[in-house]
Formats: sequence, C-alpha cells, structure tokens
Amino acid sequence: MPPAIKSALRVSNLSASPRRISPVFLPFLYPQQRSASILSAISDNAGAYHKKIRRGRGPSSGKGKTSGRGHGGQKQHGKVPRDFTGGQTPDHIVHGTRGFNNVFSLEMRPLNLERVQSWVNQGRLNPSRPITIRELAKSRCVSQVKDGVKILAKGSETLTSPLHIVASRASASAIAAVEAAGGSVTTRYYTSKSIRNIIKGKTDPIHSLQSQIAIPGQQQEGDRRKEYSFRLPDPASRKDIEYYRDPAHRGYLNYQLEEGHGPSLFFKTPGTGKFVAKAVKKRTASAVENRIW
Repeated sequence: MPPAIKSALRVSNLSASPRRISPVFLPFLYPQQRSASILSAISDNAGAYHKKIRRGRGPSSGKGKTSGRGHGGQKQHGKVPRDFTGGQTPDHIVHGTRGFNNVFSLEMRPLNLERVQSWVNQGRLNPSRPITIRELAKSRCVSQVKDGVKILAKGSETLTSPLHIVASRASASAIAAVEAAGGSVTTRYYTSKSIRNIIKGKTDPIHSLQSQIAIPGQQQEGDRRKEYSFRLPDPASRKDIEYYRDPAHRGYLNYQLEEGHGPSLFFKTPGTGKFVAKAVKKRTASAVENRIW
C-alpha cells in the first residue's frame, strides 16, 4: 500500500477513536505537501556551479574536432615550456639576457610619516617613547622587514606629534618635517639577523658598542644591556660607515667626526693634509760646462 494511503487511514482511525490526540503530535501525523512548481525551480547560486566543457562533441560547441588544441604539433600532443621554439637554439642563448641581480642592494621597507601619525592617533604607537623597528613591527605599522626601514615624507603636513624615531634610513624632507614638529630622527646600522632578534626581543633596538644615542624617555644603558641575549652590530664596510658618520643623514656615528672634516674615509678634507714641498736642485756651473750640446 502506498505511504500516502497508509497515513490517511492512520489519521482516520485516530479521529474515530474516542481518545484525544495531543496537538504536539499532529505535525508528524499529516504528511507535508509542497507544490511541484517550487521543487522544479530550485537552482544553485549564480557562479557556484560551472558546467564542464565537453570536448570533441561536434563543431557547434566550439570545442569539437581538435578539442581546442589546434592542428597537430607537439603542443597538441603534450606539454612544452613557454619559451620552447621547436628545438632550435633558445632565444636566451641567441640574444642573451639583459640586466643583472645586484647582490649588494638593500631591501628597505618604506614608511611614510602620515602612516606613523595615524598609528599615533589610534593609540597604537606611544609618542613619548622612542619609535624603533620593534615598536613598528609589533604594532603592525610595517611588516616583513628584511634589511631595514626608511622614513619617507609623504603626508608630512599631517604630522603634529613630536616623535623620536630610530630607523635605518631617512630622507632629507622627512628629517626636516620631524624636526620641525619638535622630534628627532636617528639612523643606525642593522642587519637582517639583528632585525629578527630585535622583533623577538633578544637584541637592543637602539644601542651598540659604538653608539652614543641620547633619546628622552629611555632607561639607562647599563640596566638595559642585561635584558638582551645578543649584541647589536656596528657597520664594518666603508660604505656603511660613511653613511652613518654623515650628520646630514643624522647617523649615530657622527660624533666620530672632527670639526671641519667630512664623513668620507678615503678623501681628505681640503686643507687638512700635510703638504711637503720638494727640494729643487740647482744646476752648478760645472754641470753646465760638461754638456755636449
């Protein structure tokens, strides 16, 4: 017997019985009825289902005969590299390659002053304490710092807080904007490994053996060195030493310069070298007489 007839007989028997049925069980006794038109209109969301492309099923589909692979050749039968030219001498050997990979270049993470001021306004950076790479990374103001952070002056007109920033590099306009707001900029040397240790809290982000950086809102150096496991390195190459000796870059090694001297380690400042005059030999009369011509 079909289920619909069984349920109808069951309901008729229950209605004929003298006992009263609780209304809680009524939804389970009567079968649900739906319109067939609703069931036929059920469909998936737009874009949730992509119809499979049926290849090789006639020319009207656009993917028949060759199935979209073209007529013959290795590209129809298998896979080849994108620069494959049929087995002849490759183009990168015939014409060569242009450019090179500079292994000495540094990947600096740029940071604009408008972003720093925005983080200060949100309370994510404390302007009363030095802003170093550690604070910038912990507050997510910068991310994926590899060789250092360079401060740029975009949005400098929005800078209102006096900030004390310690970074790897800084542009001249950014330095002028920060100092005009009553702050200071100090550039110091970092390596990729030291930056990782700074973010983990294992290295001092400011001071090293050669540094003499005085920043307000910072504890004494003797108490601070006991907290860290690794020492912050100082530059060893001539290029880095000259950069951080330059007062125009606000380098932390500018105290090593004598008055009137430049940051270069190779070229001497004009007027500071020793000039030794060569003695000119005077010709004697006997030497003039002994000449043949």
